[in-house]
Amino acid sequence: MRHSSVIPRRVAAAAVSVVLASGAAACGPEDAGAKGGTSGKTAGAPQKGGTLTVLNSEAQSDFDPARLYTSGGGNVPSLVFRTLTTRNREAGAAGTQVVPDLATDTGRPNKDATEWTYTLKEGLKFEDGTPITSADIKYGIERSFAAELSGGAPYLRDWLVGGDAYEGPYKGGKGLASIVTPDARTIVFKLKKPEGEFPFVATQTQFAPVPKAKDTGAKYEEHPVSSGPYKVVENENDGEHLVLERNEHWDPKTDEERKAYPDRIDVRSGLDEAVINQRLATSSGADASAVTTDTNLGPAELAQIGSDKALAARVGTGHFGFTAYLAFNPKVKPFDNPKVRQAISYAINRTSVVNAAGGSALAEATTTFLPEQKAFGHTPYDHFPAGRTGDPAKARQLLKEAGYPGGLTVTLLHSTAQNRLTSPEVATAVQEALGKAGITVKLDGQEPNSFNEKRWSVKDAPGFFLSRWGADWPAGGPFLAPIFDGRQIVTNGSNYNHAQLNDPAVNKEIDEINKLTDLKAAAARWGALDKKIGEQALDVPLFHPVYKRLVGKDVKNVVISDWTGVLDISQVAVK
Repeated sequence: MRHSSVIPRRVAAAAVSVVLASGAAACGPEDAGAKGGTSGKTAGAPQKGGTLTVLNSEAQSDFDPARLYTSGGGNVPSLVFRTLTTRNREAGAAGTQVVPDLATDTGRPNKDATEWTYTLKEGLKFEDGTPITSADIKYGIERSFAAELSGGAPYLRDWLVGGDAYEGPYKGGKGLASIVTPDARTIVFKLKKPEGEFPFVATQTQFAPVPKAKDTGAKYEEHPVSSGPYKVVENENDGEHLVLERNEHWDPKTDEERKAYPDRIDVRSGLDEAVINQRLATSSGADASAVTTDTNLGPAELAQIGSDKALAARVGTGHFGFTAYLAFNPKVKPFDNPKVRQAISYAINRTSVVNAAGGSALAEATTTFLPEQKAFGHTPYDHFPAGRTGDPAKARQLLKEAGYPGGLTVTLLHSTAQNRLTSPEVATAVQEALGKAGITVKLDGQEPNSFNEKRWSVKDAPGFFLSRWGADWPAGGPFLAPIFDGRQIVTNGSNYNHAQLNDPAVNKEIDEINKLTDLKAAAARWGALDKKIGEQALDVPLFHPVYKRLVGKDVKNVVISDWTGVLDISQVAVK
């Protein structure tokens, strides 16, 4: 997940904050989450009506479709902003599919996937009753290029012809020539290179229509014009308190994805995470019809809930495409030596790391960089098999072969944030495991901003650090390309290619996969590439987070997909 330490930024932030995101970014019973189905608290048919309360720790700031960095359109944002495509609002693996939203299909590519054409559905309207046209979508995208509306996903700037030089419609009033609208229902995108995953990008909120006549620039977030089932009637303190009510001009016949059961949605943020979970557990008054879109349960809370069957039935479990890992910078000694990197790979005790991350209920050990979901193309591999608790003897042997028969001392950069991903607890587990193999680890804990600046710097990046990555959409492209494509190495900004790998064969394969519009075929290729890169021991995959979230006792129809890993607010009912 790019441009942020947190899934696509708003989703990821929500997920990362507690376990976990942008980004990147994720909730009852196991059969309610990634395994399919919904939570146990769904008895009785969901009905329309009532008020859904949302209790969050982070404010829904920058509530402008141009500035949001979300996965699949986001959670609360997708109630107001419809996009050309969206995520399939179903539980489990079915939810990783991209489906039409404002468009009649997921897009029609030309032969080499450098041009994508969409046709809008008939009868689409804004909250004021005016028709939604292709020009509104074009304008909505164009304004996302304006410097004063920065913060959204970077893909269109990188992919659209002329996107790298375009500064938005506010300077000179010019449009972007690579977005063509031949008529009111047709929009065509011309790309610099083949992009078979373009339909996934079209789920980002930058693809939400914005009527030019209603655009108020930086103030647009105060009352964005709705294209979804709800409209904003209150926005206090930059998204700290949002109130949404029904958009009477939203036609459910044009929207197969959003159920929109509640009449009103009251979003209250800035709350302490422990308070949120306590209020959801108690479920008194309005809290009985409450959910959270950014606060997970921790180990202590799960232990308390485990003895209460009624409460446990209100816990949703989800999986989001996210990996916590140890990163190597081979430009720094001794990590330039593959055998040193291999030794560390063998020495890791994933059981102790998982315990440090909250236990097996909140983290699943892994030996692959790609998340363990078909949508990503997950291909099982373990190039350095050491079991769950590590193989110190094998690690010592490799160190000897590397020229360090007496062991060595290294420094591990980690964050001081209590996120159970890159935090002191995880760092200490790594330190203890490597110590048994003769590797003395000195811990360098940095506050989050300093930590991110260091690990994302080409010039000052350390040789060894904890890191994490979440997907902007459920496919291999946004997972592997930013991390291993040599052409994405950034020397004057945030660089996510921690190994600074610039392998022509890897770059070529990324280009070849990007040409594929058959997403299943592409997934298989991404999985094979992950396995091939893994042989170089450029990182040590540690675990994939699991997300556990509580809902109020009167909440029904909890749907959790493998796209976001968290409750989909568009499906919830409170009656």
